[in-house]
Amino acid sequence: MDVYTVYDSPLGELRLTGAESADGFVLTSLTLPGRRGAGTVRADRPFAEAVRQLDAYFGGRCTRFDLPCADRGTQFQRLVWRALDDIPYGSTTTYGELAARLGVPRAEVRAVGAAVGANPLLVIRPCHRVLGSDGSMRGYAGGVGNKVRLLTHEGALQPMLG
Repeated sequence: MDVYTVYDSPLGELRLTGAESADGFVLTSLTLPGRRGAGTVRADRPFAEAVRQLDAYFGGRCTRFDLPCADRGTQFQRLVWRALDDIPYGSTTTYGELAARLGVPRAEVRAVGAAVGANPLLVIRPCHRVLGSDGSMRGYAGGVGNKVRLLTHEGALQPMLG
């Protein structure tokens, strides 16, 4: 059974879900405001390390998460998700560049985009670092505004004045 906790972040209330596995407790999802993750029973204790790392990330002291996560997706989705983990903090890539890195033909870039969009671990697995080919802020499950906030926090975008 999945359990959940909530985390008060600069983006709003995040919902983390997790479950016991053969290897111990694993995160199964992190959703941003406006999205509802799985889990019907609240249990804060199993998420202590995730909360510690999120505090460090939002506090500017963590650039990479090291948490046990469940990979509940297709083989192709998991391949794309592992590639997301390799995008360095403070940098961005495009869907086309990500596809090329994976050896996916140009005609199938949309499949890469769909796999990025299916990422259940927002923030932790940095799908927010993937942009449109023209540098545009293409869809983000947590909303484009939050994508901009995350990229600005990481220094990949300059803060907007005004």
